[in-house]
Amino acid sequence: MTVKVVTDSTADLPPQIAEELGITVVPVYLRFGEKVYRDGVDISQDEFYQKLVEGPIHPSTSQPTPADFTEVYRKFSQEADGIVSIHLSAKTSGTYNSALQGRELAETGRHIEVVDSLSVSMGLGLIAMAAARLAEAGESLQRVIEEIRQVIPCIRILGVFDTFKYLLLGGRISKAKAIMGSVLNVKPILTMRDGELCLAGLARTRSKGIERLFNLAKDALNIQELAIVHSTTPDEAGSLKERIASIFDKKQIHIARLGPALGVHGGPGTLVLALREKISGIRQDASEGEHLKRKISLPSFQVPKLSFSHL
Repeated sequence: MTVKVVTDSTADLPPQIAEELGITVVPVYLRFGEKVYRDGVDISQDEFYQKLVEGPIHPSTSQPTPADFTEVYRKFSQEADGIVSIHLSAKTSGTYNSALQGRELAETGRHIEVVDSLSVSMGLGLIAMAAARLAEAGESLQRVIEEIRQVIPCIRILGVFDTFKYLLLGGRISKAKAIMGSVLNVKPILTMRDGELCLAGLARTRSKGIERLFNLAKDALNIQELAIVHSTTPDEAGSLKERIASIFDKKQIHIARLGPALGVHGGPGTLVLALREKISGIRQDASEGEHLKRKISLPSFQVPKLSFSHL
């Protein structure tokens, strides 16, 4: 049985990995004023960040259309016995629902399983990679679906944002809270909790924020695979990789670039760590977000759950 794996560009998969594993990436849309780009197709990440910082218009993003998914599903229905389509959390975006609509419109007669990853960026990417490897090994569609549903709870993700500025511009926090964060000169730390992007903590300095990322890897249970995602700081990502390589197989550490979906809200300097624990290593205690909250010694600073409903 041939199984095809589909995801969207919020997965931040490095192109070479997507190509090697045969993963099809459906791009999200990026709008600068009247100009619309397809993520990774019409605009590179370097161009995106240049426009984000220097351009007069703050961009917005939008989800792939049902027709985008329909086109992909119909194409693969001629080549595969089944399709697994894995997307960023339905609690933060409409992309999952768009994929469901695309499946209905496709009417291929093939089994198309649309999966909510409950994650984003390379958290989603690691799930898609796991599915693709199973498909490559010749596993049945049902087996691929069963396995990745076990992988989803094993994903942990944490990101350090260099500033509150882009969260404010994207409408994710109020001006008062952004000003408060700037006055305190703290770095927001975000995580995924039950499929929602939430504030997990505040770091007094960037170096302390990066230390939190390292500690996530150090404290994880039986890491299967790990990814470091940066927006504009490849050297910093490389340094973190070298540190983590002292405790985990360097060959299983990937470096990726943060795309527009989260980059719009994170901006330059965003650094994200995503890891996949082995299935036997699922934690039974508090979530990453709750674990970090207990360590925060700064004044209370509440940020609402973040939603990318336009994606």
